[in-house]
Amino acid sequence: MKLDLRLPIGLMFAIFGAMLTLYGLVSSDAIYATSLGINVNLWWGLVLLAFGVVMLVLGRRGTRGGESGRGDGAGGTR
Repeated sequence: MKLDLRLPIGLMFAIFGAMLTLYGLVSSDAIYATSLGINVNLWWGLVLLAFGVVMLVLGRRGTRGGESGRGDGAGGTR
């Protein structure tokens, strides 16, 4: 079984992104006074979550595409 590296990387980023997003949602606005009132944890959590989901989707697409079409002889060496 081949393991595509995008799957564990995507899972890791998705988990960290979800945790950071949840922390950004429940934290008080007082800690963001030094960052001009921008909820940095929320925004970067969403970025990490989106990147993780994209990596997971690409990893799943790559593993499905790699298994199908191997027996038809197309693209092989002669």
